[in-house]
Amino acid sequence: MNAYQLLHRVGFRELLRRVYRIEVVGAERIPASGPVILAANHESIWDPFILGVATPREIHYMAKAELFASRPLAAVMRSLNAFPVERGGGDQAAMSEAGRLLAGGAVLGIFPQGTSKPERQIGWHRGAARLALASGAPLVPVRLNGTRGLPLPSRVRIVVGEPIAVEPGRPTIAAAKSLTEQIEQAVTAA
Repeated sequence: MNAYQLLHRVGFRELLRRVYRIEVVGAERIPASGPVILAANHESIWDPFILGVATPREIHYMAKAELFASRPLAAVMRSLNAFPVERGGGDQAAMSEAGRLLAGGAVLGIFPQGTSKPERQIGWHRGAARLALASGAPLVPVRLNGTRGLPLPSRVRIVVGEPIAVEPGRPTIAAAKSLTEQIEQAVTAA
């Protein structure tokens, strides 16, 4: 049993739900089985924990490679279903790991903004779109509201948008860019 499963077993999702008065709208839009990519906005380092409240399914996350520099922290991150990605460079190892997880029917959580720091956000990255195009996994846009002030108690709202069906195909730059724009609009509208 990894840390993610242990947190589920001890009721961590319900604790978060109560402490942060989390309201989840549209959770039924997340498929109950099969591969899916949850593409969410990124306001806080707490976002992966909050996103986990939206579905009882186990979520796997791409996380910045810097978090894996220390062995103890890397072990914790892996136990929480995270794997490293070198941001901004089309990390082939991370994309392969994500593709393997999706091929196995997993839920992949991605924050296409790449960082929770507003001053460092330079537009949405195309990784989620590339993975959806390569795998045919549906993209589910998710809007997280109210996480910027965490860990202080707050009111948090998770809005799950309509899934975006994606036909598997060659993940060209143009196709990935177009799909990324669609994801960004869907997340913003949610």
